[in-house]
Amino acid sequence: METIDWKNLGFGYSKADFNIRCWYRNGQWGELEVSDSENVTLHIAATTFHYGQEAFEGLKAFRGKDGKIRVFRMEENAKRMQRSSQGIMLAEVSTALFTEAVRKAVRLNEGYVPPYESGAALYIRPLLIGTGPQIGVKPADEYLFMVMVMPVGPYFKEGFKPTDLVIYREYDRAAPLGTGKIKVGGNYAASLVAGQRAHHNGFSSVLYLDAKEKKYIDECGPANFFGIKGNTYVTPKSDSILPSITNMSLRQLATDMGMKVEERQIDVEELAEFDEVGACGTAAVISPIKRVYDADKDIEYLYGTEPGKVSVKLYEKLRGIQYGIEPDPYNWTAIID
Repeated sequence: METIDWKNLGFGYSKADFNIRCWYRNGQWGELEVSDSENVTLHIAATTFHYGQEAFEGLKAFRGKDGKIRVFRMEENAKRMQRSSQGIMLAEVSTALFTEAVRKAVRLNEGYVPPYESGAALYIRPLLIGTGPQIGVKPADEYLFMVMVMPVGPYFKEGFKPTDLVIYREYDRAAPLGTGKIKVGGNYAASLVAGQRAHHNGFSSVLYLDAKEKKYIDECGPANFFGIKGNTYVTPKSDSILPSITNMSLRQLATDMGMKVEERQIDVEELAEFDEVGACGTAAVISPIKRVYDADKDIEYLYGTEPGKVSVKLYEKLRGIQYGIEPDPYNWTAIID
C-alpha cells in the first residue's frame, strides 16, 4: 500500500487491495468471493451492456476519534438497491447479503480508511449488473453483485464551501414515471451533457426542474435539493427524485432541532424566498449554495458567500454522528469490528 496524502484527496477512483463479488446463477445467490483484480470478464451480450440492467449504491465508512470504523445507514442503501432491482428487473440482493459484503469489503481494506480529522472517508460502491446474455429485450438470468471501496476526499473540490448552481430548461434529468426515483446508471449518463456544460460555465452542478411542466425544482444533478426558510426545512417531493439517505437523515435532525420539515413541490420562483439553499447526498453530505443562476430567464438568486447557520448546524450534527463524536439515538451507524 502506497503512502496516501489524506488531506489532499479528491473524489475519484483509486485501487484498494480487495473487492467482493457474488454471482446469481440458477435462481440463487452463491457465496461471497474475494478478488484483488480490477477487471471483470463478461459475455459480449450481457444485458448490462445492451439494456442497461445495472444499479449501484454509494455509502461511506468513517474512522472515529476512538479509532473505530463506522458505516452509515447501510441497511437503507440495501433497501434502495432492492427498489432499483424491482424497477429494472434485477435479481434482488437481500439486506443480509448486502451488509455482509459491505462489512467484508471494509474489513479487508481497513488500511484505506482515512484517519480521523483528515477530512476524507472510505467510499463504498456496491454494484449490481446483469451478466446473462440476451439479445431480445428481456432481463438476464445471471447477475453479478460487487462491492469496491476507495478513500476519497470532498465530492466538490470546494468542500464545505458555497458553490453556484445553474438552471437549464432544455435538459431533463429523468422522465416522470421513469427511473428517476431509483439509482441506475442511465440517469447519470443522461445528465452528463448538461453537467459538462455547467462545469464549463463555472457552475458546480445543474439544478433540474421537473420534466413535465418545467415549473418545480427536482434535483441538483448528483444530489437532492433543500432550502431553509425561517425555521422550516423544505425539500422537493417528486416521483422522479432519488430518495437520498442523507436528505432523510437531515430531515430527522431538523425535526430534532425543533424545525418544521416540508416535503412538497417547490416552485422555481420560491428560490427568492429561501434564507439558505443546499445540495445534499452521500458524496458531499451538504454542499451549501451561494448562487442559483436561471440561465433561461437571466435571474440570479443569491444566498451569501459563507454557509448558512442552519446548514452548518445540520452538517456538523450529521458528521458528528458519522464519526462517533455525537450521540446516535437512531442507531444509524454500524461499527465494523
